Amino acid sequence: MFDDLSARTSFGLDDDALRSVPTVYRPDLFAGQVVLVTGGGTGIGKAIAVLFARLGAAVMICGRRPEPLQETLGLLRALGADADAQAMTIRDPDQVQALIAHTWQRFGRLDVLINNAGGQFAQPAMDMSPRGWNAVLDTNLNGTWYMTQAVARVWKERDHPGNVVSIVLDNFRGMPSMAHSSAARAAVMNLARTLAVEWAPHRIRINCVAPGAIESSGFSQYPAERLNQFYNSNPMRTLGDVHDVAEACAYLASPAAKFVTGETLVVDGGGRFWGETWLSERPAHFDPA
Repeated sequence: MFDDLSARTSFGLDDDALRSVPTVYRPDLFAGQVVLVTGGGTGIGKAIAVLFARLGAAVMICGRRPEPLQETLGLLRALGADADAQAMTIRDPDQVQALIAHTWQRFGRLDVLINNAGGQFAQPAMDMSPRGWNAVLDTNLNGTWYMTQAVARVWKERDHPGNVVSIVLDNFRGMPSMAHSSAARAAVMNLARTLAVEWAPHRIRINCVAPGAIESSGFSQYPAERLNQFYNSNPMRTLGDVHDVAEACAYLASPAAKFVTGETLVVDGGGRFWGETWLSERPAHFDPA
């Protein structure tokens, strides 16, 4: 039914696949628009940046590591996109402000923010240190907030409509071994519902995409012996790919979703209605015996 993920040495779609994987959207859907993707150098963020470039957008990507940013920037430009990249951390409000200012100066506008940057590690909640807890919340919650507020302030000042899509987690049944990220992402989803109301007068829409078992480069951070359980995390017993998440972002950023705000679009093969996933050791208490 499926291959052995634990035997893999690489995960996700390669550059050739990202260039050519079919899309339901027309090639000029985002022509004339500028899209900023945080964490755009690898994994899901890279796939999102590539799809928007294929759909005619100018694309700005950012992330902490310069090397993958430059590699992805080359791919975006090879697709014919007007693109730029900046190494920074979304944890620092000053760096966030500088990024937004640079993007507007470089492209003359900014239409869509994709909050993709984030990070977490699998660990039982009892074992989490204050440092580990705060590091994940600082990136996944605070960094998302800094980006969202900074761009919204510019949109309001310039009387420019805006669109924010934040990548969260499929944590609707809780997420054992991911208490820190589950808490942060739940906060981002509630934040979207709140801001959808507050910022509607400014023509700013705020939505989220919650991926489930998506095969991406992020799989490499999990123990090999635990990877195959992802196939059992949803009733379809398969994996999504990074392009599935990118297409969901494109929908929410497009005119097709002009009457959608404050929502979370779940891309998980029905995973929130099914099964369980333990990214750390599954306690013996939960064994079927």
